[in-house]
Amino acid sequence: MIEADRVRVLKNEPEWITVPSASGVGQSIARCPKCWIAVWSIYPGLGHDKKLLRIVRVGTLDKPDLFPPDIHIWTAEKQPWIVLQQDVPAFKDGTYDRKEVWSQEALDRGKEVFRL
Repeated sequence: MIEADRVRVLKNEPEWITVPSASGVGQSIARCPKCWIAVWSIYPGLGHDKKLLRIVRVGTLDKPDLFPPDIHIWTAEKQPWIVLQQDVPAFKDGTYDRKEVWSQEALDRGKEVFRL
């Protein structure tokens, strides 16, 4: 998750689609216009509806190994063969206390978006 103003499209603006979500509001997914791979998403609520944040698919980055996970969410929906690191906090859904999980830097950057 990163602020939208920190994301730079280098080539070809993505194409947007909206897909259903558990909330019923849906999520917007930005896809590569050539291969249709999902590049990032915008989820409604908590600043996402204002398009302030992007949920970037780390596998689409040039150097994804530079961005290991800080937290695992929605683990109730993971495939049983996926093994999560024991030293990374994990939650069955997206409900957790940011103040207990996020770094101080992340909390400071999130103040405007999440009204922490």
